[in-house]
Amino acid sequence: MERIYLDNNATTLTDPKVRDAMMPFFSQMYGNPNSLHSIGTEVHQHMRVAYDRIYAGINAADEDDVVVNSGATEGNNTVIMSVYYDLIKKGERDTIITTEVEHPSVLSACKFVEEQGGKVIYLPVNSEGVVEAATLRSFINEKTALVSIMWANNETGMIFPIREMAQIAKEHGALFHTDGVQAIGKLRVNLQDVPVDYMTFSAHKFHGPKGVGGLFIRKGSPMIPLLHGGEQMGGLRSGTVNVPGLVGMGLAMELATDDLDFELHDVYDLKNTLEDAILQLPDTLVVGKREHRIPNTILVSVKGVEGEAMIWDLNKKGIAASTGSACASEDLEANPIMLSVGAGPDLAHTAVRFSLSRFTTKEEIDYVITEFKKSVERLRSISSSYAYTPKNHKSEL
Repeated sequence: MERIYLDNNATTLTDPKVRDAMMPFFSQMYGNPNSLHSIGTEVHQHMRVAYDRIYAGINAADEDDVVVNSGATEGNNTVIMSVYYDLIKKGERDTIITTEVEHPSVLSACKFVEEQGGKVIYLPVNSEGVVEAATLRSFINEKTALVSIMWANNETGMIFPIREMAQIAKEHGALFHTDGVQAIGKLRVNLQDVPVDYMTFSAHKFHGPKGVGGLFIRKGSPMIPLLHGGEQMGGLRSGTVNVPGLVGMGLAMELATDDLDFELHDVYDLKNTLEDAILQLPDTLVVGKREHRIPNTILVSVKGVEGEAMIWDLNKKGIAASTGSACASEDLEANPIMLSVGAGPDLAHTAVRFSLSRFTTKEEIDYVITEFKKSVERLRSISSSYAYTPKNHKSEL
């Protein structure tokens, strides 16, 4: 049986080059980089190379900070908690603005702020699943402490107008954070051009190792550490640095940016081949215009087919896809993204996400197209909401 992985927005294969680069730091150069002896200090040059690769990949300035952490969940919580303790709890400003479609690590942290007495505004998305800059402008004011809006959505792949929204935040003296997890390796990320104060990312989303990520902090942006202890990361994040993870993330960042043209063209073409085949089926819908999405992602709704049923059907054929965010995959409620773009409850349960990578092949996509069509036919034949629909019934899709 084929094993085909099309869930790359959840996690990615660690590039073999990255894995090989990490191996010496587990049992050869394994010293604590804060130690004074040579077994500790010998890793410093490798850490510097990794940092150079990360800074180059996002075009951060030398005076900016990139804090190595466990991933974007930690980074998102760090930013939101820092703003709460530094501005909201002190009464200087009282509001965080985010969106209805953020990652659970942002939404849950914002709920915590609300429980502590802070205010949170959740911006709606338009029919394509995007928060428009004009919507932010209509809600922001001088009491806004932080705007936290993702660069690209993990479920729909829709790209948000981050540069324009960061400028709006600056006009009102508010800090701006973007969850950049789905941007790196899929879009050109230039933090000299996009004036965010903070950006978070996870290495495992761009063919690096799990359990390591980064928090970009622009020079001058305030930061209260989430973790307290030693003086690692200049006191911004305590704990012994994950050297193998840092080395792996640095190389993964370099490979992701070096391969970006391949992602923007070859992966995009493969994704379009799959998307075109899906849309040939009657009563199917893909959320968002493809030119406004990251190049690897499709969120499709198939009328009359439960998303979970489709996932299990494909899984039996060795195809890995998802119904949305892996961080909420145990929740079988209607997909909140589909509800946000105006889908009814019947369609909100039908979402299936395919997300490709630079390791996806044409042969795999051809196989997925064949099996997907078979699954749609089988599942619709037993669907009470589709099989008995009159043939002249007009679809609402």
